[in-house]
Amino acid sequence: MIVPIDYKDKKVVILGLGKSGRSLAHSLSNAGAQVFAWDDQEKARDAAQKEGIPLKDIETIKWKTIDHFLLSPGIPHQYPAPHPAVTHAQMAHLQPICDLDILWKSHPRARYIGITGTNGKSTTTALIAHILKESGASVEVGGNLGVPVMELQSLDEKGVYVLEVSSYQLEISPSLHFDVCVLLNITPDHLERHGGMEGYIQAKKLIYQNSTGEDTLIISVDDLPCLTIYEVLKTSGTLKLLPISTCKILPEGIYVKEGLLYEKGEFILDLKNFPALQGTHNWQNIAAAYASLRSFGLKVETILQGLKSFSGLAHRQQIVAAFENITFVNDSKATNAEAVAKAMLCFKGRPLYWLLGGRPKEGGIESLRPYFPLIEHGFVFGEAASSFSLSLGQEVPHTVCQALKEATEQAATLALKKKKSNAVVLLSPACASFDQFKDFEARGEAFCSYVQELTHPYESQVRRAQCSP
Repeated sequence: MIVPIDYKDKKVVILGLGKSGRSLAHSLSNAGAQVFAWDDQEKARDAAQKEGIPLKDIETIKWKTIDHFLLSPGIPHQYPAPHPAVTHAQMAHLQPICDLDILWKSHPRARYIGITGTNGKSTTTALIAHILKESGASVEVGGNLGVPVMELQSLDEKGVYVLEVSSYQLEISPSLHFDVCVLLNITPDHLERHGGMEGYIQAKKLIYQNSTGEDTLIISVDDLPCLTIYEVLKTSGTLKLLPISTCKILPEGIYVKEGLLYEKGEFILDLKNFPALQGTHNWQNIAAAYASLRSFGLKVETILQGLKSFSGLAHRQQIVAAFENITFVNDSKATNAEAVAKAMLCFKGRPLYWLLGGRPKEGGIESLRPYFPLIEHGFVFGEAASSFSLSLGQEVPHTVCQALKEATEQAATLALKKKKSNAVVLLSPACASFDQFKDFEARGEAFCSYVQELTHPYESQVRRAQCSP
């Protein structure tokens, strides 16, 4: 665990007691800070209290006596409206920060690689960390990926922190500095939290807010917002830039053409040989990881060896089971339409039974209309069921379900009944999970358990039949 000794004897308020908030409270307490913690949810407060975390209602706090205000990135500090605690803190001249900011202040000698973007950042983060570990480096990986950074191990100047960073985290990490920054893509997402698209773009640009001429920004030039950022920075000359692309030839960058990876025009490897990283979106992830690691000084051969042993990421096009004519795929991390489109293209040409739903995001699934012909049948569930049913309309045969379990069962039943070969039951929800699950991981794990319930009884019957005299 990270113990930020600079916080000894400081009075700190922590708002938000999920995994990150609780680990932050323990870390600061171990450092000798006086912690006042709170969460608006009674369940979260009860969990924290059981762990011995001291609670303090924000309305009773003497804010002018507080030294630091630690905010969970999931809690609004600007849009659509700031949480009341944020207003109290600002009146006391306290700006919200999160655990990533504390990590960097506590371990500034370590090296840092930061990855952000609307889609692909988890896979890219995991891939970079995996290859570094395989090379023998001392590596800690976390952030938005799932492991709270306060639970990481302390590293010195020989160690590397590989951090997935969301737009929420970037906005409240004013000190965070990366030796290598990765900006994968920017498409509409979380717009209500950033006051619109321009605010979202500005938040993503914070990945390099503290960068110097010694640092490198790996940036895709395949979407207009990122291309615009690249052109502006190229003109200013303030950063070392390394562009990547999956649709353009870049004489001075890293690019993919027809599934082949090139570095400055020189062929490196055939990306079609990596089954855990199929599709153009994963080729972008590989290009970003390769560019990052080359900037970090790794040899080509070392990177290729690490790529070969990478098995993929849970909840991102994860093959859960194959039974009869069906492959079940868990893509629970696809919480927006852009991510869903990438998954659909990976299974183009196969009968696709699509599970979608949860808490809808702005824009819904309207942008997926060009992909509707790929769908054999849709199964909508959760809060988004009604609106998604309207979007699918007459174009896509679909069934309205109450919950994910019902959707999974009905999809499997229909796919077995139709007996079309190479069918795919794909959980790619295009929604947040918070209507029925605490996070996308819990949703994905639930889907996996439902699939096991469906497939194991059949397998047991087959085994019993084979063993009968």
